[in-house]
Amino acid sequence: MITNYRFNNNFNSEEMDSNPMVSSLLNKLANYTNLTQGVREHEEADEDEGAKNPQMGTFIGVYLPCLQNILGVILFLRMTWIVGTAGILESFIIVSMCCSCTMLTAISMSAIATNGVVPAGGSYYMISRSLGPEFGGAVGLCFYLGTTFAGAMYILGTIEILLTYIVPSAAIFKAEEKAQEADALLNNMRVYGTCCLTLMALVVFVGVKYVNKLALVFLACVVLSILAIYAGVIKTIFEPPIFPVCLLGNRTLQNHGFDKCMKTEIIDNVTMTTKLWSLFCKGSELNASCNEYFTLNNVTEIQGIPGLTSGVISENMWGSYGPAGMLVEKAMPSVPASDASQDKHMPYVVNDITAFFTLLVGIYFPSVTGIMAGSNRSGDLRDAQRSIPIGTILAIATTTIIYLSCVVMFGACIEGVLLRDKFGDSVKGNLVIGTLSWPSPWVIVIGSFFSCCGAGLQSLTGAPRLLQAIARDGIVPFLQVFGHGKANGEPTWALLLTAVICESGILIASLDAVAPILSMFFLMCYLFVNLACALQTLLRTPNWRPRFKYYHCCAAQYFCANHDAFNLSGLFGEYKVQKNSIYLN
Repeated sequence: MITNYRFNNNFNSEEMDSNPMVSSLLNKLANYTNLTQGVREHEEADEDEGAKNPQMGTFIGVYLPCLQNILGVILFLRMTWIVGTAGILESFIIVSMCCSCTMLTAISMSAIATNGVVPAGGSYYMISRSLGPEFGGAVGLCFYLGTTFAGAMYILGTIEILLTYIVPSAAIFKAEEKAQEADALLNNMRVYGTCCLTLMALVVFVGVKYVNKLALVFLACVVLSILAIYAGVIKTIFEPPIFPVCLLGNRTLQNHGFDKCMKTEIIDNVTMTTKLWSLFCKGSELNASCNEYFTLNNVTEIQGIPGLTSGVISENMWGSYGPAGMLVEKAMPSVPASDASQDKHMPYVVNDITAFFTLLVGIYFPSVTGIMAGSNRSGDLRDAQRSIPIGTILAIATTTIIYLSCVVMFGACIEGVLLRDKFGDSVKGNLVIGTLSWPSPWVIVIGSFFSCCGAGLQSLTGAPRLLQAIARDGIVPFLQVFGHGKANGEPTWALLLTAVICESGILIASLDAVAPILSMFFLMCYLFVNLACALQTLLRTPNWRPRFKYYHCCAAQYFCANHDAFNLSGLFGEYKVQKNSIYLN
């Protein structure tokens, strides 16, 4: 028996008559929150008078939270470096692979969301109540660990922005030599990251209402930062920003210890050496002993952002992988030196890590996670079976367009050596993506800082409650202690464990090392979601009757692409799936 599925799109006519559409939208934005239903229930338990939250629609309840959670730290801090290292073509492949993975998962999740009544409590309750506690527990644990390490990644991103681009003088550990810069940065990340984690955990422990009140601010930071990037790209067509990059031969120089890109200058008809000279020579005299490569090659200055119509896109089409310590060089002739042993002590821009394709996939993948932010509000939605599929899929489509367009725009506007300069050392320590933005680089710096702060707070708010829900279900016996909390249900013990796990990620101290770990947890989480959908479809279980009709074989295709990791061909070979073979009641 086939029953036509209809989206319930009826609105309260009296509300629409009393509140015009624009004022109603503004009112909903004013009450916007990026917290789950359970979080707000705990918050309201502390208050004597708690008004019931209005039922959310697709835009406010699903689309905006997903958009805010997907766009984040990787876009602002690593996207330009990924484009410069992998090239436009391979970056396009990386973005397409990761976005396709999340799109297939969203389709499977939409089928789960429309399989009967959507329970309140978020994605964990939705999956466990629909598919059983085994799948729900597996997805929940992977989702919990992924969210916890995401908190560590966002905190590390916050500290990197703070110490690298906002107040570099605040560093506690300072390197006396260039070889010690990496260790000093890691130690600073550990100290400041631990302090930041402690402060955020205290805020979450005291009350999440403070996080809730800043949700709209964090969303505005993300939206304004994206708009600033697009505005900056358009502006480069008419007036590219002035961010010169100094090259010695074909090598990129760190622009920290000098102000003029020249070896000598004439002052009052007298030839004088510059600060750049003193960095490569043993004295400021013209007859001083200098580095061999410095003597053999000339200094040139190029524009770091030549603009959209400059034709630099052809140079950035292909990748430039290399080991740690490799010099960031431009494809132009230079005279090599016979002795390169002193290059590591010179102020060149170098690769801080060994880069290869799969590593870039692991670093980039966290930037497409966050697709479950809408399903986490299942109890707050007016029509969850309609809002979760539409809002999630539209959010993924929107962010995919943003990421793919950013790959092309960065490759078409920014010089290749600046793209591969991860920390902006060649442009006086400016954030590379900030140099492209309009009206000022500070728009991206401040916007990304508050965006990372908000994302870190939201991770520390949501992860303990997810662990508490898993513990209360009794799926893993030794986790049951974390189901207890304060009198109002606040997960005190779960917050403590979350902070300890998050601290282990912060002690790693490298965003590039934490991101692949985070990617594995989310990939396993998405794997179980697709596995659950595929098995329910292939086994034709009686309680599997999703009303979302576009999911057929998507989950099975996901596994065909990953058959090396999970050999399910024997199981799948016993069943034949025919399109539209499952009838809906």
